[in-house]
Amino acid sequence: MAETTAKTTKPRKTGGTNSPAKPGDAGGAAPKATGKRSAEAKSRFNAALEEARAGAALLGEEARERVGDYGSQARARGDDWVGEAKTKAGELAVQGKSKASEALTGLSRMVGENAGKVDENLGARYGDYARTASQKLQRTAESLDRKSVEELGEDAREMVRKSPAAAVGLAALAGFLLARLFRR
Repeated sequence: MAETTAKTTKPRKTGGTNSPAKPGDAGGAAPKATGKRSAEAKSRFNAALEEARAGAALLGEEARERVGDYGSQARARGDDWVGEAKTKAGELAVQGKSKASEALTGLSRMVGENAGKVDENLGARYGDYARTASQKLQRTAESLDRKSVEELGEDAREMVRKSPAAAVGLAALAGFLLARLFRR
């Protein structure tokens, strides 16, 4: 087999002589060849630069696509979490409504049972107040049982529209009571 070797191409000198240019020669072939090499190097550098720019543009486009994909995935997960949170909040609201109704019923029963003692100690007039309060608490508990959470929310909004000062006072009182409850 014949052995092959890689050949490198070198720019050819243009001119009529094969002898090297002498230092005193103004029109020798060496300055022309150096100019050609410089132009070729600039051409290759510019081509590499353009290729790098094109590669960077493609990478930038790919990065934008990935960011868009990640953003849509995050939005989808966020929407899922919001749906789960709404479901859980609805369940907790129903449980809270049920417990509040039970608490009001228990308080009504306790006030009603103690109305007789209030009659004995403070008088019939105050015993009647206790019975009336017991009946109102019982009606409120029944009303709370009948209404849905959405209806209760609408009732609360309507009350805030009609008397905002009372709503702020009730919210402060509820916050105070909750703080005392959880402090223990």
